[in-house]
Amino acid sequence: MNILGRCCVGLLRQTKEFTTTSNLSSFKSSLSLSNLYPNSSLKLTTPTKVPDDPNCEFSGYIPIEELEVTYSRSSGPGGQNVNMVNTKVDLRFHVASAKWISENIKARIKDEHKTKINKEGYLIIRSDKTRLQQLNLADALERLRTLVRAAAEPSPQPTPESEEVLRRRREKSARLRLMQKRFHSQTKQQRQAPTVDF
Repeated sequence: MNILGRCCVGLLRQTKEFTTTSNLSSFKSSLSLSNLYPNSSLKLTTPTKVPDDPNCEFSGYIPIEELEVTYSRSSGPGGQNVNMVNTKVDLRFHVASAKWISENIKARIKDEHKTKINKEGYLIIRSDKTRLQQLNLADALERLRTLVRAAAEPSPQPTPESEEVLRRRREKSARLRLMQKRFHSQTKQQRQAPTVDF
C-alpha cells in the first residue's frame, strides 16, 4: 500500500473514531429553545380558567375551539419552500354566535369591521407575515385580540369645547355653501337677456 492509501485509511479511521466518540447531533446552543424553555411544547392550548375582571368586557381570552383555523401556501418571494409548506393562516369565527364576547362588542365589531366579515357572518383575519406557521397563527390571534379590545373600549365623549368648535365649523361651512349658491344664481341671472315690459 502506498503512502496516499495509508493516509486515506488513517483519515477514515480518525473520522470514524471522532463521530463515534463525540456525537455531533447532541450539541445544543445555550440559546436553543429547549435550553431556554425546557418544559415547553409547540402545542396550542387555551387556559382552562379564564381570569374574570369586572372592570373590562374583554379579558384577552380567546378559546381556540370556537375559531376555525385553516392553513394555505403563502404568496410572495421565499424560494421553493413557499410552494411546499402551508404557512399562511386564515383565522375566522362567527361573530353572532361567539360566546366569549359580549353583545355590545359584537355590535361594534359588525359596525366597524364590515369589510372583514363575509356573507355568512364570519370575521376573517389572514396572516402571512413570516414563513413559520406558528408565528403566523400567533400574529393572527394577536390581531384578533387587539381588534376585540379596541371594540370593547367605550367611544370617547367629546368635550364641550370640541363640540363648540364643531358647531362653529358646521355654521361656517353652511354660510360658505349659501354664499356660493347665491353667487351662482346671480351669475345665471346676469346671463339672461333683459326683459322689457310694455
